[in-house]
Amino acid sequence: MDQITTILLLVAAFQIKHLVADFFLQNAKMIVGRERYWHMGRAQHAGIHAVFSLILLAVFGASPMMIFWMVLAEFVVHFHIDWGKARYSVDRNLTPDQPLYWYAMGTDQALHQLTYLVMIWAYYACTLVPNSAG
Repeated sequence: MDQITTILLLVAAFQIKHLVADFFLQNAKMIVGRERYWHMGRAQHAGIHAVFSLILLAVFGASPMMIFWMVLAEFVVHFHIDWGKARYSVDRNLTPDQPLYWYAMGTDQALHQLTYLVMIWAYYACTLVPNSAG
């Protein structure tokens, strides 16, 4: 498979992973009280993302060390992005009928997508580039 195909498949895989983990598998326990910094539900939610990324990266042949560091980083980043959105939204009592609610939601989603682009860049830099010389 050529590099551009691999990168596009990774983008698609992360998009599908995000849809499933962020929307289909998130439950009330993961949402209620999410404005508190240490929130077990948010940790579980970020953990689901991390496990799915682990599987995705393994399928694409990333090294175990790369998988470890990328999954750890994604867990920490995802946890904090969601905490920031929750803090902002709860502090302002935002509801879906307010534009600021959607600005917060959109910013949250954009930050997650940018996280995936960084992860794909790291995968490319560490996995695809070295293999192109051989």
